[in-house]
Amino acid sequence: MKRIAAILTFAAMVLAWQAEAQEKRMAVVELSAIYMRQQPDYESALETQEMMGTVVEIVGEKGYWREIVSPQPYRAWATEKGLVEMTAEELASYEAAPKVMFTDLYGHVYAYPTFDSHTLSDLVGGDILRLKEPARSLKKGKLKGRWTEIILPSGREGFVPSALLKPHNGFISIAQGEGSAESIDDETTEAIIAEAWKLHGSPYLWGGMSSKGVDCSGLVRICFLMNGILLPRNASQQIKCGERLPMEIDRSYWEEAARKTDPEGLKKEMQRRIENLEKGDLVFFGTPASVPGGKDRVTHVGIYLGNGNIIHSSQTVRHNSLITDSGQYYENSWRLLGAIRL
Repeated sequence: MKRIAAILTFAAMVLAWQAEAQEKRMAVVELSAIYMRQQPDYESALETQEMMGTVVEIVGEKGYWREIVSPQPYRAWATEKGLVEMTAEELASYEAAPKVMFTDLYGHVYAYPTFDSHTLSDLVGGDILRLKEPARSLKKGKLKGRWTEIILPSGREGFVPSALLKPHNGFISIAQGEGSAESIDDETTEAIIAEAWKLHGSPYLWGGMSSKGVDCSGLVRICFLMNGILLPRNASQQIKCGERLPMEIDRSYWEEAARKTDPEGLKKEMQRRIENLEKGDLVFFGTPASVPGGKDRVTHVGIYLGNGNIIHSSQTVRHNSLITDSGQYYENSWRLLGAIRL
């Protein structure tokens, strides 16, 4: 009897889980980059952005604002016009549909296959679109023809130049505590860095994660996302991924007096900190823990380019040197406190 009772209890739990899943309100981002804010108000601070085609959960509403949870995960507010709410059946059909990713910095969906046509939406790199007729659009896994017919999350149909799209087969997710030094090959590393160079000169935007503006961790995340890899959103989360690299740090250089009176010592210190770095490593800046085993305070992240150089978003997306007497010296390089390899 106990075994039967246990089976019945488990069955009841399964039914409850299924009912909870069915009750969830799910939606797909319709805009090229939806703005997620701390509060349901346009004057509220920007938390982050999500790209077109991203599936989110709706957990609250106030007027035309929807409180959503993104895959990052982030919980914040966005307007209803930027979302397409879907039933469980509609969402299953959406997720199963063949898709493409927009690869340029900025572009449009056109109503007809001509640049003279009116537009249905703008696009930014990383946006996901459904293919209308995969059998006609794809040949041996590649897009054919000058234009590709796509379907927006709302069901509207339009056209995008095929040269600006690539087939999308989902993402590899590297969460906190996951990944290793062998997670990403050299070819992907070069492609990630190439995406960062595309955004070179773009404005810094707190919470930004697109060509409309990026913050430091947003730059890292979108460059990886464009290559099929999902990382956590914030620098403090990203440093917990992959393999932490050894780095000896002299804490005295967090004192301004030491930096001013011993520039040659600081140069040697920075050379020592980067001696284990390789192209494509993620480098993190902030304040090291005050006691052994304590928690570092991470405030900034960039991508290592090799030879002491990084590309990062600080005021603008720019490249800098970590070595004091080099050209393009990064004024806060002394705050380098760690690095990871994926």
